[in-house]
Amino acid sequence: MQTVNIEGEMTISTAAKQKKLLLALIVKSTHKLVINLSQVSELDIAGAQLLILLKLEAARAHKNVGFVMPSNAVLDVLALGNLTALFVDLLCLNDEEELSI
Repeated sequence: MQTVNIEGEMTISTAAKQKKLLLALIVKSTHKLVINLSQVSELDIAGAQLLILLKLEAARAHKNVGFVMPSNAVLDVLALGNLTALFVDLLCLNDEEELSI
């Protein structure tokens, strides 16, 4: 399992760069990819769209991707958009490889 920690904003100003990096990680992943959202300070509709895109692309590529520990900023936007049910991934994290974006 590989864990990616997203830190800071997931907004229109960061989404393009994050999209490129995260999609590349999905393509390269051979094990479960876990995306830790606990340090996301701000999420807007572009960030929410990116999360949805990551789920769709992972499914299309038959890759296993999960989202864990959403920050309050993430929870607020997902709740506002009635998207919470799409991100109910429950994982048990261990000490395997971690990356920060």
